[in-house]
Amino acid sequence: MIATATFGLEAVVRREIEALGYRIIKTEDGKVTYMGDERAIVRSNLWLRTADRVLLKMAEFSAVEFEELFQQTKGLPWEQLIPLDGRFTVTGTSVKSKLHSVPACQKIVKKAIVEKLKEFYGVEVFEETGAEYTVKASLLKDRVTLTVDTSGTGLHKRGYRISDVAAPIKETLAAAMIQLSFWKKDRILVDPCCGSGTIPIEAAMIGRNIAPGLNRTFACEGWDFIPANLWKEERKAAFDNMNYEQPLDIYGYDINSKAVKAAQENAAEAGVDDCIQFCRADIRNLNSEGDNGIIITNPPYGKRIGEEDEISEIYEALKKFFKENRDWSLFMITTDKEVEKKVMGRKADRRRKLYNGRLETCYYQFHGERK
Repeated sequence: MIATATFGLEAVVRREIEALGYRIIKTEDGKVTYMGDERAIVRSNLWLRTADRVLLKMAEFSAVEFEELFQQTKGLPWEQLIPLDGRFTVTGTSVKSKLHSVPACQKIVKKAIVEKLKEFYGVEVFEETGAEYTVKASLLKDRVTLTVDTSGTGLHKRGYRISDVAAPIKETLAAAMIQLSFWKKDRILVDPCCGSGTIPIEAAMIGRNIAPGLNRTFACEGWDFIPANLWKEERKAAFDNMNYEQPLDIYGYDINSKAVKAAQENAAEAGVDDCIQFCRADIRNLNSEGDNGIIITNPPYGKRIGEEDEISEIYEALKKFFKENRDWSLFMITTDKEVEKKVMGRKADRRRKLYNGRLETCYYQFHGERK
């Protein structure tokens, strides 16, 4: 199996997979390969908070000619995965490979699978009215990796975002920011630029142990080789493991009243509206809600939304707050390479390069003084 990840989050995804109890084979740029069975496919889709997709790895081999690609693809046991009425498409990428034409590679892989299924089922035409199977042929330096997407819609689509604002942060990235902050359930968490509420909502779901994929469906739910009872068992286990008794101290503020309303609606949809306090507030009036709190935020960058003056005011407000509350910690993602000097006047304790969509950002981590 392969869990794909945003560049920079591979180690976070790896820790999540290990926490589920599965053996890691290797970690590479943008993906973590691990061993798992049918139940692992179900659990990975339900529980991975920071991965983009869960893929079933069919094979990896070398190919420098189309005949090699065809024969090695055809030799795989596609009949064990795709039923007679299976709907399947082939996507692809090619980087630094002799077989550089992606459309041609897709066509060859599709033809090879069709030929294998025709031989097995003894038919010439496939109706393709059943479950969906998206096969991907990824070529890198003449190495072919064939995978099948088990997730369907990306895992960041939790299903709770019913109201949106401009430039929202992806749910998977928000969850990763929280996990990288090592936030604890008994610690105050504040997002003073909360937008549609993604960071506070993801924190609340982590705090209450709510499986991120619990309220959505996946492409592989219709696959014959995964017993339907596995989905029932794992969903029931996820419900049983929720902790709605866990007290949480989470706050989300935004100067935009529409954003606050959207955040409240999304939190209600996620089932965590009772443990997050959302309200309209100007960051310049930000006050401490207690000791040893943590701010995790995705402020405007200027390249996406927000003007320079507005961003400067946000920085000044944060600077003032942390001068007065030295026991608080700040975790902030931004494209601004001078944020250390502008906000805290010192180097960050940790920095991590991450991608927010197509934007290269840095996740700055400033640890507060211990009381």
